[in-house]
Amino acid sequence: MNRYVNQTVMKELQKTWESKYLIRFPDCDPFNHLNNSRYLDYFINAREDHLMKFHHFNIYELARDKGISWVVSKNEIAYLRPALLMETVIIQTSLIRIDDQEITVEMSMWNLDKTILKAFLWSTFVHFNLKTQRREKHSADLMDAFVPYSIDLPESVRFDERLEILKESVRIK
Repeated sequence: MNRYVNQTVMKELQKTWESKYLIRFPDCDPFNHLNNSRYLDYFINAREDHLMKFHHFNIYELARDKGISWVVSKNEIAYLRPALLMETVIIQTSLIRIDDQEITVEMSMWNLDKTILKAFLWSTFVHFNLKTQRREKHSADLMDAFVPYSIDLPESVRFDERLEILKESVRIK
């Protein structure tokens, strides 16, 4: 598994990753707002970028070489403010829950100075064996690689509650 996961010991693990994205014309509706379905694409692309850049984890190599990957089983999304044509946004992603077969990733889209929360997403992924076409438990190597990066939100914290916490953190600034 070392080829797919860089387990370099760092002084402090970064648990929330972020990067900038430019909202492009083909992704917008006639009102120059990012189309609702395209938010998911921007979020998923950001998470893939973050895994590669910050964790050196290539899900495509893993799928090709080991025949395992993850599939989306559930999305919860809140569209709060429009992302506009040619606007640069910040997308943050964090692993908030992990168990033997699933992971949940929290993703948020902000304006450039992170004062306006534009969209918020929880996406749950099921670990999947591409050969058997069935769910599969995470290996010990995967658990060891991912658990240190997890925020590990308690199961009692729900989507709407977490969203209110984030919105309140912006109001306090």
